[in-house]
Amino acid sequence: MRSGASAVPAERGWTCARLRTMTGTVIVRALVVAVGLAGIVVPGLPGTLLIALGIGIWAGSVGSATSWTVFGTAAALLVAGALLKYAVPGRRLKTAVPNRTLLVGALGALVGFFVIPVVGVLVGFPVGVYAAERARVGARAARPSTTAVLRAIGLSILIELLAGLAATLTWAVGVAAT
Repeated sequence: MRSGASAVPAERGWTCARLRTMTGTVIVRALVVAVGLAGIVVPGLPGTLLIALGIGIWAGSVGSATSWTVFGTAAALLVAGALLKYAVPGRRLKTAVPNRTLLVGALGALVGFFVIPVVGVLVGFPVGVYAAERARVGARAARPSTTAVLRAIGLSILIELLAGLAATLTWAVGVAAT
């Protein structure tokens, strides 16, 4: 039996192990990871970086081979998610709109960030894409291409969120195992 776990008798011959109580440092790191998960969805927070930072600091404080293996696995999942979030939607975006439209969308997001704090990026990017597409192809054709861009952005966020959740689950299993 692992150190820190004790056998607890149960009915019908079953036994289970009681896990050690969580320390305050694990809870603080869990909060950093949770803020990182929120940061994937909310613009302005470096979500993936916060998740990696929380798990990395935990691995450093535990210092075991298991904790570093968990960190390496979680980091690999986060890197794979970061690569996929650009590769998969990027192919779809190149067929939907030109790079100039995306640049105007990025400028709209930048303006939106300063005009409407926090959520301005979410408003400014689609408005910028729509304005660029309306100027390029007209009002009727601008809506489908703007919708395609928004779907690609949603897919990108979903890929990054799934990678973040996989890294978080890996970390939770690692916390239970150490």
